Amino acid sequence: MAAMSRSYGQYCGLARALDVVGDRWNLLIVRQLLIGPARYRELLDGLGGVATNLLADRLRDLETAGVVERRLAEEGNAIVYALTPWGAELREPVEGLIRWSTPLMARGSGGDRFQVEWLVVGLRALLAHRAVPQASAVGIAVDGRLLQVRSTRSGVEVALHDGRDLDVVVRADAPIVLGLAAGALTLDDVHGLVDVEGDETAARALFGP
Repeated sequence: MAAMSRSYGQYCGLARALDVVGDRWNLLIVRQLLIGPARYRELLDGLGGVATNLLADRLRDLETAGVVERRLAEEGNAIVYALTPWGAELREPVEGLIRWSTPLMARGSGGDRFQVEWLVVGLRALLAHRAVPQASAVGIAVDGRLLQVRSTRSGVEVALHDGRDLDVVVRADAPIVLGLAAGALTLDDVHGLVDVEGDETAARALFGP
């Protein structure tokens, strides 16, 4: 793994990690690639606000460090960016930061950008320690987009809806969904602000009473 051009010059694990992912936008690029491999244009659209030349620079740095790699898309000849196995190990610290951010998120968006896709990583982090019934599939609808939450052998899986059947669909605004996932709210707390369609017991099993 090649050394980064910018360095704190400290023989410390945190400093060395920040040498690689501490620059502005780097961890958000990782967030996008935790959702799945993406083309350059998809990354540009998903990051919302990064300049195209800066994104190119950051991707090059992350490739040099061994965090990101380019590969052929599964369909067609397009090039996509993906996390290397070592890069994918950033999921744990990224999810830890998301859980740590709960008091900051409680303030609401305040006019900040929001994309439903970002909930794929955020909800997995917040629901990681919840007991999701093995047989249930919970849909979460936000801003007209649908996510799915399922239980797998490796833990909670959150993804954009792939068309499979869902036991229940919970519709709410993003701050409410995040509050439910973080355990700061229950479905009873937000009665009237959430629409539950389907098996309510599955929703309550995921989000509490």
